[in-house]
Parts: sequence; structure tokens; C-alpha cells
Amino acid sequence: MDLAGMGSALIGGASIGSAAALLLLFDGRIAGVSGIAEKVFFPRKNDWLWRMLFLSGLILGAKIAFTLFSHAPIAREHFPTWLLAVAGLLVGYGTSLGGGCTSGHGVCGLGRLSFRSLVATLIFLSIGIVTTIVVRHVFGVAS
Repeated sequence: MDLAGMGSALIGGASIGSAAALLLLFDGRIAGVSGIAEKVFFPRKNDWLWRMLFLSGLILGAKIAFTLFSHAPIAREHFPTWLLAVAGLLVGYGTSLGGGCTSGHGVCGLGRLSFRSLVATLIFLSIGIVTTIVVRHVFGVAS
């Protein structure tokens, strides 16, 4: 990773950690993005606006970063669409099964020293590694 990439990763990580800490501090909520996004579509009373603002901030923050630093991730043009669709469905199922996503468990849960989140994060990482090996070496799809 080059120096510019390390700087943007540091800024991105600090931004994610700060947003999670501020949401917990000021509103008592965990910044699990899958849970926040899910309840945009199935909101509780008076619960929709902050979720939309949070998700909009994620999108706007990425747009600002790409505009300022001009190095957006390269799209995977040759990646099979069916495989991306299957991956998306499995991620959605996994976040439901695991009671949260990488941001909820990996960022917020580990920050709160949650053993449950440690186990979930280790499972996320393990499955990600196995999936990468299978996709690259069994299906022969390069990044």
C-alpha cells in the first residue's frame, strides 16, 4: 500500500470510529450499518430520519473523498454478476444470522469489549478468507 493509500485508510478508519463513538455517546445507539439500513425500510415510530441522515452521510463522505483524492476503487468489470448477486444475498443472510454486520460487531462491539462481537468478527474474517480462496482458486476469478 502506498503512502497516500495509508493516509486515506487512516482518515477513513478514524472517521468510522468517531462516527460510531459519537452515535453511541449522543444517542446511545450502535452504528451497525446493516441494522441501520434495515430499519430505514421497516422503521419504528420517529426512527427514520436519523437513519437516513447516517446513511446519507456515508454516501456523501465517500463522494467527497473520491472528489478530493481522485482514487476511487477500481470496478471489477470482469467479475461475474451472478457471483456478486450471490455474495450480496449471503452477506445479507449472514448479517441477519449473526445479529449484526462488520461495523456493528467489528467496530462497535470490539470497542465495547463484547465477547459475542469478537466471535462474530473472527467468523467474518475466517469466512472472508475462505471465500476469497474459493473464488480465486476454485472459480478462477481474479480481482
